[in-house]
Amino acid sequence: MRFQALEKLINLSDNYRRHFRIDQLALLLIQQDGELYLIEPRCPHREHPLDTARIEQGVLECPLHHYRFALADGQLLHASEEPCRHLRTWPLVYEGNEVGLLLPD
Repeated sequence: MRFQALEKLINLSDNYRRHFRIDQLALLLIQQDGELYLIEPRCPHREHPLDTARIEQGVLECPLHHYRFALADGQLLHASEEPCRHLRTWPLVYEGNEVGLLLPD
């Protein structure tokens, strides 16, 4: 496994949201209420972008159809239409003054 840095810790603050593309992997790094999350950038229901999604108490709500997901593990908490899969999440890794993720070699 190799460490892929995403951001320097000094650049992070609440309401931080930034897209990353690493090879074929699309990611959205979010800091909310002092916590960092790494998720897929589009809702699994209808592929709506999540960069403007409302977040409260660790729950992300898609702005299009109001599907709700737990940021910690991507669990679907509420579906307003047909059910969909969980939101993909990735564990974050801290190395020195940076945060990132581990990728296969």
